[in-house]
Amino acid sequence: MAELKEADASQQHQEDEGIKRDADEDAPGALVQAPGGPVQAADSDTKPSTTTSDRHISIQTKLEGLEMLVDLNGAGRKSCPLCPEEKFKACYSHKLRRHLQKLHWKVYVDFQGSRMCICHLPCRNPRPSQSGDPGAGRHMAHYHCVVCSVTIARRTDMISHLRRHDNKGETEASYCGSSEVQVEEPTPSGQDYEIMKELGTNVQLLPNHTTPLKSDTYFNRKMKTNRQLVFCSLAVLAEERSPLECLDAFGATGIMGLQWAKHLRNAVKVTITDINDTCIKMIKENCELNNIRVDGGSRGPRGTDKVGGEAETAPIATVEVAKMDANVIMHLRPFDYIHLDPFGTAVNYLDAAFRNVRNLGIISVTSTDTGSLYAKSPNVTLRHYGCHIVRTEYFKELAARMVVAAVARAAARCNKGIEVLLTVALEHFVLVVVRVLRGPTQADESAKRLRKLVHCQWCEERVFLKQGNMVDDTLPCNCHGSLPGRTAVQLGPLWSGPLFNTGFLRRMLSAAVHHSMDDIQPLVKTLICESECTPLKSLVHGSSALTNQVECGVVIKTLQSAEDGGPADESGKRKSGEESGNVVKKLKADSSLEHPPFYYSVNRHSIRGMNMPKLNKFLQYLTEAGFRVSRTHFDPTGVRTDATLQQFKSVLSNHSAPTCTNVGTSSTQTSISTENPV
Repeated sequence: MAELKEADASQQHQEDEGIKRDADEDAPGALVQAPGGPVQAADSDTKPSTTTSDRHISIQTKLEGLEMLVDLNGAGRKSCPLCPEEKFKACYSHKLRRHLQKLHWKVYVDFQGSRMCICHLPCRNPRPSQSGDPGAGRHMAHYHCVVCSVTIARRTDMISHLRRHDNKGETEASYCGSSEVQVEEPTPSGQDYEIMKELGTNVQLLPNHTTPLKSDTYFNRKMKTNRQLVFCSLAVLAEERSPLECLDAFGATGIMGLQWAKHLRNAVKVTITDINDTCIKMIKENCELNNIRVDGGSRGPRGTDKVGGEAETAPIATVEVAKMDANVIMHLRPFDYIHLDPFGTAVNYLDAAFRNVRNLGIISVTSTDTGSLYAKSPNVTLRHYGCHIVRTEYFKELAARMVVAAVARAAARCNKGIEVLLTVALEHFVLVVVRVLRGPTQADESAKRLRKLVHCQWCEERVFLKQGNMVDDTLPCNCHGSLPGRTAVQLGPLWSGPLFNTGFLRRMLSAAVHHSMDDIQPLVKTLICESECTPLKSLVHGSSALTNQVECGVVIKTLQSAEDGGPADESGKRKSGEESGNVVKKLKADSSLEHPPFYYSVNRHSIRGMNMPKLNKFLQYLTEAGFRVSRTHFDPTGVRTDATLQQFKSVLSNHSAPTCTNVGTSSTQTSISTENPV
């Protein structure tokens, strides 16, 4: 009897297990066991599904795809795939097709060719009723985000949500995981690694890569412009000497060094360093992901082991990855090109960078401490850069000249001078690219360009202070004599020399066109006009030693061919003396007339009650008045000119028309005065 009872109990237990399995199959989305964690709800109202690449059925690219969700050619009544039964009852095919076309396909949000049609399915938690009964709530219509799969009810909110994705550079591939690389090890947050592609280079990113305080491999998508500008400057240097040794001192994900190696190939020998073990591991995996060999051997990315003994393809380039402090490696080895991009200020690494850089090499410095550079933290500015600044209308150029001054002082301590090739100050960073000139004479010439700036606190007129001049006598304005108290302050010391090199910028534009960098071409064209202080249409200036070449509608100066450059020896190689002489001639040809320092904002100095002319028209009026003029990338409403502020305001007032209200008031007053003479 006991054996029979045990047999009956085991049979009943098996039946219960079968019932539970059937219930789980009927409700697959009820509960999901998270890997390495507790049981979690699979369907959430706000949590995006970032680990699957399957789109929601409401996201389609063509109307045929929406109609294929249900068999419209079959007989009988059919239900709408995007509406519940209680909202839209089953109907025949012609009525269902009209419903899909007039409602779901017509009410949508578009993003990069994909339509997020409105969905009425119970994908979200029901909206609670006024009585507070959760069972009496109703489901709201909503949209499914094509990027992160989040559900949003309002169409305007979804448009704003997608705009934030677009500003961050996020696409569907950023959230759907990697289809090329499988993840074996979960990240600490339990999410997959993201694969991001930029300029033909793939990199793995941690899920928290946007938070620098929580992630070791910080990556900022908004720095894409900075990376492309640095790449173009390196491509220009690679045309002068090859091969050249370049250093990416702060690798993080290694994307910048990988772009150098992947596109410039044998012209560069790339070294990527970082002090963090996680970053070094990620850089090596990203090298394998882009088929780039790592010096000293490396471990491939997660899940990329060859199956079935497949033969590995030959690497396209070689990169050296080293776990070393940036100051240490720059003291130990010489480089032709050094890029410094720490998180914050780079003043702690400038001395080591100039210690071993080769003659006529290039150092690019990216500073992201915008709080201290843009006069939001004056005490930090004084501590890091040794400068006193205030908030002005030209604060971005003030920040750029402050960084160049710090670079010039560091170079002078190593008996080296600098030639500024490029300076860009945008919302998130300040980029300075300089060429290194060896010798105490060059160092003295650079040190002489560090001057104090006299700034008027009333009219914001400014001028660099010369030795032996009084502060109040230097400014061309008369605020000191007409207003009480101290009107002028001294700022700096700052770099008083030019911020651009026209020839170098033209070759950068040629490199941007060659490598299909369409995003930075308008910016480089603006920099070329700003360096020459000319309007956008007239870009042809320079010596006769340069020929002209038209690319993308802009005339670009290119060096003459080697046959016209000078004699060569029988082996086809130039002598060392002739080669150095040609480099010096090239530098002299690149240098042009210095552009005026700083700029004036049209909106800042506009006259109340007057309609000022359009900016391009105003530039034409200043040119006709005999002044050099151009637009500036520092401020979209700024005008760089050699005119003083008084002359600037005079031209602006002469070509400004009174507003309509003032015209009507003046005409009314005139008619009244004529009718009632005194």
